[in-house]
Amino acid sequence: MTILRVVVLFILAAGAEIGGSWLIWQSVREGRSWWLAGLGVIALGAYGFIATLQPDANFGRILAAYGGVFVAGALVWGVVVDKFTPDRYDIAGAVICLLGVAVIMFAPHTRQVA
Repeated sequence: MTILRVVVLFILAAGAEIGGSWLIWQSVREGRSWWLAGLGVIALGAYGFIATLQPDANFGRILAAYGGVFVAGALVWGVVVDKFTPDRYDIAGAVICLLGVAVIMFAPHTRQVA
C-alpha cells in the first residue's frame, strides 16, 4: 500500500505542478486568457499541499525524488498535450531520473541522529 500511495501522490503532484505551469505558460507566452494564469497558480498551490501527504517525513527527500518524477512527467505531458516527440536521449534521461526516484524513496535508509 505504501508504494502505491507514494506513486499515486507523485502522479497527482506532477499533474498539479506541470498542469499549473502549463496554464501560466499558456496565459503569458501564448497570449491566452489571464484567468488561465490564475488557475495555474491555484494548481501550483495544490501541488505544495499534495507533497505533504507523502508518508516519508523528510522534505528534502520528497522534493529530491519528486524532481525525477517531474522530469518524466513533463515529457509525458509534452507528448499528450503538446504533441511533442521525445528522442531517445529524452527517454533515457527520464528513465535514469525514475531509477533515481526509486533509489531515493524505496532504499532502506539508515536513521540519522542529529
